[in-house]
Amino acid sequence: MLIIGGGCAGLSTALRLQQLLRPQLRARRIELTIVEPQPYLTFQPLLAEVAAGSIDPRHVVVPLRTALPDCRVLTARVTGIDHATRTARVDAAPRGELRLPTEVPYDVLVMAPGSISRTAPVPGLADHGMGFATVGEAVALRNHVLEQLDLASSTRDPALRQAALTFVFVGAGYAGVGALAELEDMARTATKGFHNLGPEDLRWVLVEATDRILSEETPELATHTLAELRDRNIDIRLSTTLESAVDQVIALSDGSRFAARTLVWTAGIRPAPVLALTDLPLDHTGRITCLPTLRIADPDGTPLADAWAAGDCAAVPGQDGEPCAPNAQHALAQARLLAENLAADLAGQPLADYRPGGPACSTSLGLRRAVAHTSRGTRLTGRRAWWLHRARQLRRLPSRERRIRVLMDWLFGGLFPREVVSLGTIEHPRAEFESGFSSGGRGSGPGS
Repeated sequence: MLIIGGGCAGLSTALRLQQLLRPQLRARRIELTIVEPQPYLTFQPLLAEVAAGSIDPRHVVVPLRTALPDCRVLTARVTGIDHATRTARVDAAPRGELRLPTEVPYDVLVMAPGSISRTAPVPGLADHGMGFATVGEAVALRNHVLEQLDLASSTRDPALRQAALTFVFVGAGYAGVGALAELEDMARTATKGFHNLGPEDLRWVLVEATDRILSEETPELATHTLAELRDRNIDIRLSTTLESAVDQVIALSDGSRFAARTLVWTAGIRPAPVLALTDLPLDHTGRITCLPTLRIADPDGTPLADAWAAGDCAAVPGQDGEPCAPNAQHALAQARLLAENLAADLAGQPLADYRPGGPACSTSLGLRRAVAHTSRGTRLTGRRAWWLHRARQLRRLPSRERRIRVLMDWLFGGLFPREVVSLGTIEHPRAEFESGFSSGGRGSGPGS
């Protein structure tokens, strides 16, 4: 069995298969291989709290080899899949130490490569924008925001100060709203350490192309979240797009122009590019067409033998016949069912259909603030929603050890104030060492 992708869907499928097929795996009657460019899973729903300093970055990543002792983990990227011949072509990741074969044969294929950020050809975006999909991006954004506060406090140039204190987020889904709210909360706390900065000096702008934020949520909850963010003096521009970011000057479709040294792009996702390198059937959005049993199927409904898919890459019909939204809630539930259906198929037993429950989404808006929607249709806000959000994410994190570590981070965070120091130098660890050579001087330390 070959699983493509080690994200929420891929890892959860492998974990469940380890439980269901442990005797066969340990007896080597079945071999389970997972291919993922990174040797770990990044639990993206907690990235906003990583950026705010509430969680240690290491605690939201799950090492695949540790979590999957009965599986073979290949740190590589897939360059093509020919399901007709049951062959996947892979290339070793840059930091991988294994000399991987160029072709990996398989009998059963599970596609779970997830999705990537959807970008747009906006002038200046590639030069000045930042993403928010990885641990590295979350840590870099935290360091960058704190560095802007230092810059604004130190400079005597009013234009530079204003640009440093202006933070623009494009995309008002769960990722964008959560990241902006957490960082705004952190930055407000950080200003207490500056003699010439206050929360009122910070300008936060949220740009959304549609006429509402949190499009996956109910209108009532989205409206409440909009009102709460505006109460915090966050400038929210609905039905507005980013036209340009050349020279760090933000130009919006509503005609406004202003300088900003921080531009974060969280405007949606698209299926992983690897899907275009396969002979699997795709729908008009680029996702793999699936049956409710999670078997890959042709557009006419004919299932492909020995091919399955789950998560953001899979167009799985929901109760209304429309594909399920690409989010963590569906990815985790589909992964569990896929593993159970795959084990049932091997045993010659009937398969079950995916029956999505009600929406159970949530996002944190800073310390002790959140919005949440329960599976029973209840809408929560404030502290109750914050506790539910944390409990929900802790339960979904696919590693008992990581759950304990994150819980300890939260407990210590309740006892001590947030750390609001920038560690931007860790992104360029050789800079100071290299400066010693560029200066032309000799050191005075040992060996000089």
